[in-house]
Amino acid sequence: MNILSDYHVHTSFSGDCSTAPELMVQNAIKRGIRHLCLTDHMDYDYEDKGVLFEFDPKEYLRRLLSLKETYADQIDLAIGIELGLQPYLSKKHHNLVFSNSFDFVIGSIHLVHSQDPYFPSYFEGREESEAYLEYFQCALQNLKAYSNFDSFGHLDYVVRYGPNKNQYYFYERYKEILDEILRTLIKKDIGLEINTGGYKYGLGTPNPCREIISRYRELGGKIITMGSDAHEPMYLAYKFEQAADLLKSCGFQSCFIFHNRKAEEIGL
Repeated sequence: MNILSDYHVHTSFSGDCSTAPELMVQNAIKRGIRHLCLTDHMDYDYEDKGVLFEFDPKEYLRRLLSLKETYADQIDLAIGIELGLQPYLSKKHHNLVFSNSFDFVIGSIHLVHSQDPYFPSYFEGREESEAYLEYFQCALQNLKAYSNFDSFGHLDYVVRYGPNKNQYYFYERYKEILDEILRTLIKKDIGLEINTGGYKYGLGTPNPCREIISRYRELGGKIITMGSDAHEPMYLAYKFEQAADLLKSCGFQSCFIFHNRKAEEIGL
């Protein structure tokens, strides 16, 4: 398989990544990636041990536009951003997105009532299933509050960090709220990201899981984006062949890339 697109990649503009944008682009070229989108974190009001997850959008665009021009004959580089959704930030996100010329915008949930499931404290004192359900409820709440983005990132991100991960997790257990999330995405023309970080975290599946991907298709969903969530060059397009086979088994033959916030379909 030709590795066509990786549309979720971080660089040193993200607080949890130390890889320079130039290095990510150069490594993507070496790996044969044809379409790359850098999507650094913009998580307002999120701080982890003094590390902020915000950047200067003007400097970001200046630097990435320069890279886009430098490597134009070697790779199609798009400029994206990953918004850390919280309902009260809707106006701030709106102003950010409309004030800057991003090609692609991911909307993701990293904080649930100020807690990140990445940390064990999110799960303390309650059932794992309750913690998972709260995450999905938060996702739906955010979708209703703000929807000016192009793809929903790692829908079941919470499962990566659960005490039992996906051992007891399955779509049917959360069917009602997951279906409402998927129907909302479809109604609002927001894509579903296939995030291969799930493989990296030992789930044996991307985020979201196969059953959610199949259900999205069954409900009429068409817009699929593929992202590795790479924070290091070694994880660029991680397990994409495996993810592409899964998508095909669910009935998808293509995914989407974006330029100037407009979707373009490409084959898997």
